[in-house]
Amino acid sequence: MNRTIIDIHVLQTVPPSNLNRDDTGTPKSAVYGGRRRARVSSQAWKRATRTAFSELLDPSELGVRTKRVVEVLAERISVLDTSLSPAAAEELAAETLATATGVKLAVPKRRKGGGGDEAESAPESTYLMFLSSRQFDALAALAVEGAADGDLKTLKEFFRTRENKARARRSVDTGHSVDIALFGRMVADSTDLNVDAAAQVAHALSVHAVEVESDYFTAVDDKNTDAETGAGMIGTVDFNSSTLYRYAAVDANQLQENLGGLSEDRTPSADPTRRAVEAFIEGFITSLPTGKINTFGHHTLPAAVIVKLRTRRPISFVGAFEEPVETAEEGGFLRRSCERLATYVPELEKAFGLTDKGGTWVLRVGQDTEALSSLGEELALSELVTAVGAAVAARLKAGESTQPETGA
Repeated sequence: MNRTIIDIHVLQTVPPSNLNRDDTGTPKSAVYGGRRRARVSSQAWKRATRTAFSELLDPSELGVRTKRVVEVLAERISVLDTSLSPAAAEELAAETLATATGVKLAVPKRRKGGGGDEAESAPESTYLMFLSSRQFDALAALAVEGAADGDLKTLKEFFRTRENKARARRSVDTGHSVDIALFGRMVADSTDLNVDAAAQVAHALSVHAVEVESDYFTAVDDKNTDAETGAGMIGTVDFNSSTLYRYAAVDANQLQENLGGLSEDRTPSADPTRRAVEAFIEGFITSLPTGKINTFGHHTLPAAVIVKLRTRRPISFVGAFEEPVETAEEGGFLRRSCERLATYVPELEKAFGLTDKGGTWVLRVGQDTEALSSLGEELALSELVTAVGAAVAARLKAGESTQPETGA
């Protein structure tokens, strides 16, 4: 069976910034092609993309990743049964979650003020759990049904029935949110509830060598008198600037499966998958990690985007930048980076017999990106998102790609 793979390639120039820092506060980096490159971790850009979903999707289509799952579920139980006290709702939530996921819950101890007294809060999971809004709703409904009188003992008796225990498991193994379907989920205590990620995000790398610089700063105490001329605080912050190559891939077939895959008439449903694909493309392209953003204000958008549909496997173009790009005579890395891609992409696809009839779309800004115009159909962002979504939906609906790639 031919698959539907979406490759997203982005060139984005970022001014002095510290988007993603290591444990010493220094911008992350990596050696590639024998030279030190700026790096932004895949986790940082996944987080930025998930944050962008809040403006692109309805909250009901998203999930919550937290250790405070008992609190979240207890709030929904309380909405369904307003007679329950907060403590009773938390007890029901804890029992329901333990039954549905096998998760280990523990009550954290939190210090009060300086008196040394300890207060207990709702139990928390020992690791981050990722559940969709629909899954929380289903669990809440099941908890209220099982504890008709709000009694914990009644709920425990309810879950002793094999059928009800199975219903609890199904509640967290169906109705996955868009972000769970894209980025996957690990449930350490019940691996059968794991969800394989449909999206892969590479670490962003600068196309050129970089050096870390340091900004020495001082802060003035507003209450200083004329006799006190020294700074109230001094320090340094590390930063770099770079033109980044960013890459992500989405397996639309895996995404469709994660989202449920079938409509009410048991035929493949492309519409939810199309919506998720379009949200991911726009979210990934326009999102930006916010590390030190108040210090540097690095609000930029990509200069160039290439989106390709494939039928065999994802293919990154990072190899075009194994040899670091040098600045043009007048300065800047963007023009030569685009020229590299414009040469590298056709040569790679010709060498490996990638017929690439699935479609290629290009978004570009300015004359420096002109070399990329030959690679595909030029569109603005909204048009590109719609075009890719429509092409993915059509291929999924057909059940197979009509023009398979003959190479890798």
